[in-house]
Amino acid sequence: MASLTLKGIEKRFGKVIALSRVDLQVEDGEFCVLLGPSGCGKSTLLNVIAGLVPQDEGTVQLNGHSVDRLTPRERDMAMVFQSYALYPHMTVAKNLGFGLRMRGVPKTTIRKQVLDTARLLGIDDLLDRKPRELSGGQRQRVAMGRALVRRPEIFLLDEPLSNLDARLRANLRLELKQLHRQMGTTVVYVTHDQVEAMTLGDKVVVMRDGEVRQTGTPETIYSLPADTFVATFIGSPEINLYQGRLLHKGNRLTFQGKGFSIDLGDLRIDLTEGEVEAGIRPEDIRIRGTAERPLHATVEMISDVGSEKYIHAHLGNENMTIRAPKDASFRPGQIIDFNIDVNRVHIFQKGIRVGL
Repeated sequence: MASLTLKGIEKRFGKVIALSRVDLQVEDGEFCVLLGPSGCGKSTLLNVIAGLVPQDEGTVQLNGHSVDRLTPRERDMAMVFQSYALYPHMTVAKNLGFGLRMRGVPKTTIRKQVLDTARLLGIDDLLDRKPRELSGGQRQRVAMGRALVRRPEIFLLDEPLSNLDARLRANLRLELKQLHRQMGTTVVYVTHDQVEAMTLGDKVVVMRDGEVRQTGTPETIYSLPADTFVATFIGSPEINLYQGRLLHKGNRLTFQGKGFSIDLGDLRIDLTEGEVEAGIRPEDIRIRGTAERPLHATVEMISDVGSEKYIHAHLGNENMTIRAPKDASFRPGQIIDFNIDVNRVHIFQKGIRVGL
């Protein structure tokens, strides 16, 4: 196992800034997920860590020591790519042991480590097959096994599950999490899928335009988003986000939106009045609530996803999504009463979270 430290990493491709002053600390045995949309720089950062792409500024440290002058091979990191990148003419066993053979590891040691890794991944009955005889999930296990068999300091995974169907991807996510717990290895994992990030990561690093927007546990990222980008990128259905003003009415605080107002009561925030954005997650809205002054919305459409329903409604001049139980019964045009857990309202000013 190993700790990883990035300090002031910058990378430019011509006039394009791919990475801008990226700082990151990944602890020994931690599962760290780099999350963000396509083009945010997460794969470039992974390549910088691996030594496949040199940074223009900053340093990469392994266990507190710089590895900037080391080749990818000397860094002792194993990488798994989105594509399986298996040798089609080799059996599973030979694919798994290829890296060890290139390092001159004795044959007896290779056989033992290949068999141990295959058993760990549940592919020990596939060792004599070739890649064309395997399913997509089996090929991905072999690709991960080729990295695992080396017992490297750090595993780097670049969207390894994105080519799989939804059901298989969910199963392999669970297996990957269990595998990490068994081995206790340091992992840096790249994905654009928030579900993968939230279920796999001990630490989630949200990136956009080459910058780290927020780093924290999945719970922190979800409950205390640092800005409106993180708030809207994390969560499904997406958070309801409204432009408006904070106003004081007596000793109570009110958010005045477009055609509606929300009584925030005595909510204490580091702001008195002014232009803000209010974020309300669909699950923090209670239909037919018990508030003294309930809010009203008009149902526009209902999405039934099986385990629950999403109600798409109009609140004043704005759209609102509400998460409701699967047995909820509403119809388009119906007016519903609801209230909001004001302690879970997110307030942003100029896109940045205001401390509550």
